Amino acid sequence: MKTEITQTDNTVTVSVCGRLDTVTSAEFEKTLAPHFATQGLELVLDCREMEYISSAGLRVVLTAHKNVTAKGGRFIIRNINKEVHSVFDMTGFSRILTIE
Repeated sequence: MKTEITQTDNTVTVSVCGRLDTVTSAEFEKTLAPHFATQGLELVLDCREMEYISSAGLRVVLTAHKNVTAKGGRFIIRNINKEVHSVFDMTGFSRILTIE
């Protein structure tokens, strides 16, 4: 998995390429964690190139959502492919998270 982070004003976009799974989830969480303390942040997860997400990846996504919204921010998932979207649907995450 590769990530790319871009920031514009109070919006941080994290683009994910590859698989977010047991092997990569700890690294991904470390990438996101520094942004959790920012008040009112809009954190965008761009999944255009995400190939797969496991339960470990889902845990990191949910943790990010909770941390960002607890500080009055927004957590948004964008450009999700059909396969990854079906995982969010099956687990009920699509009802909890903002997916655009």
